[in-house]
Amino acid sequence: MLDFIIVGAAQAGLAMAYYLKEQGKDFLVVDKESEIGASWLNRWDSLTLFTPSEFNNMPGMEFPAEKGHYPSKTEVAKYFKDYVEEFDFPIQLNTLIENISKESGHFILKSPQGDLEARNVVIATGPFHIPYTPPFSKKIDEDIFQIHSNYYKNPNQLQEGKAMVVGAGDSGFQILDEVSQDDRGVYFSGTTDVKVLPQEILGKTLWWWFTKSGFLSFSRDTWLGRKISKSRQPVIGTPVKEILERDNVEPVGKTKNAEGELIVTEKKKIKDLRNIIWATGYRPNFSWIEGLELAKNGYPEHYRGVSNIEGLYFIGLPWLHTRGSATLGGIKKDAKYLSEYIIKNGSN
Repeated sequence: MLDFIIVGAAQAGLAMAYYLKEQGKDFLVVDKESEIGASWLNRWDSLTLFTPSEFNNMPGMEFPAEKGHYPSKTEVAKYFKDYVEEFDFPIQLNTLIENISKESGHFILKSPQGDLEARNVVIATGPFHIPYTPPFSKKIDEDIFQIHSNYYKNPNQLQEGKAMVVGAGDSGFQILDEVSQDDRGVYFSGTTDVKVLPQEILGKTLWWWFTKSGFLSFSRDTWLGRKISKSRQPVIGTPVKEILERDNVEPVGKTKNAEGELIVTEKKKIKDLRNIIWATGYRPNFSWIEGLELAKNGYPEHYRGVSNIEGLYFIGLPWLHTRGSATLGGIKKDAKYLSEYIIKNGSN
């Protein structure tokens, strides 16, 4: 029986694998995808990180790019592949874990590929589980092409004619920027009252300022950390005002309802749409883990990744401990803490 099974082979799972190997634990990393880095490769083609290369270092291996470079999704995926090769982690791909239960002091992980058993489990599946679209999207005429940002690759997927991008987060504005680059008419649905931060200030990257100010290190257990975690996250590096002022972009407020070809927004009733891109986020899903205590937001109750079930840990969740927990370079602090907790508490 294995000491540990890590579920998820992206940055969180690989960072945890680094420290478990350092401890000499017998472990296996499993992932539902067919290749390392797939969670990044499956995202839209023009995606780049907000963080420059010097802030993307995983434990034990620097990101292979010059300082100030903002890596593409393919560069991140290659980094993960090289990372696995460098440290020779045991990986089992094409393995979807559908249920986890604890029996007789150990965990049973059920998969179509067969059951696995381990004394301890680390869940590193990240925060992006179920792509969310509003219920009324099912009432929209089938002639209107709909796609969630999770599946969006590039504008070539869209039909000719007008499009609407729904969602005022980083993904929504980045996709709006790309879709509105040609003469296509594009509606934008969502609030336009967003804070925008540049990627560089006074010759230094935004993440340099974040690091120096301690912004990434405020714990979610502090007053300031709780305030930041509950506030709307700023849009980073995308020229929102410039995009919204393009001649072919029309902000229409929030989308309220739909019926057939009619889309009802706060500012307009739209009848000429051919495409909708839903950049409307995700909902967590941990129903496949038996006995897990969940918070009101659907995420596990935990303290720095330690759950209510002995031997079951989490890493890679938003605000696992700090704002930096959600970043590629910040994951190592959480992984190091968990590895030290495991040593101190004598996990088998």
